[in-house]
Amino acid sequence: MLNRIHHTAIICSDYRKSKSFYTEVLGLDVINETYREETKSYKLDLSLNGVFVIELFSFPEPPPRPSYPEATGLRHIAFEVDDIHAVIGYLNNKNIVSEPIRVDKITNKRFTFISDPDNLPVEIYEK
Repeated sequence: MLNRIHHTAIICSDYRKSKSFYTEVLGLDVINETYREETKSYKLDLSLNGVFVIELFSFPEPPPRPSYPEATGLRHIAFEVDDIHAVIGYLNNKNIVSEPIRVDKITNKRFTFISDPDNLPVEIYEK
């Protein structure tokens, strides 16, 4: 019935900061960017390795949302990487701080979390 996850939608509070974070820092590619006059908002479609993954929205004065680890609702978005230490070094050079590396007790894979400009958790998970 279901084929795959199509995309993740994120509503940001500062469009320019979030666009920069997802494109310039994380390296996602812009598929399409639309300004919607009727809602005074942007919709930015982003891809990773040619696959549509994130729909980034801006709205005037969106309500705050809890993002701490055990808040109800979607927890985080996770990106797979080949070398977690190389990615953390790259992120540190961009002034993005990561949590200490942890090991998944089920898979024995290493992972960490960073935060996007709205403090939403973004997981970096080693292949």
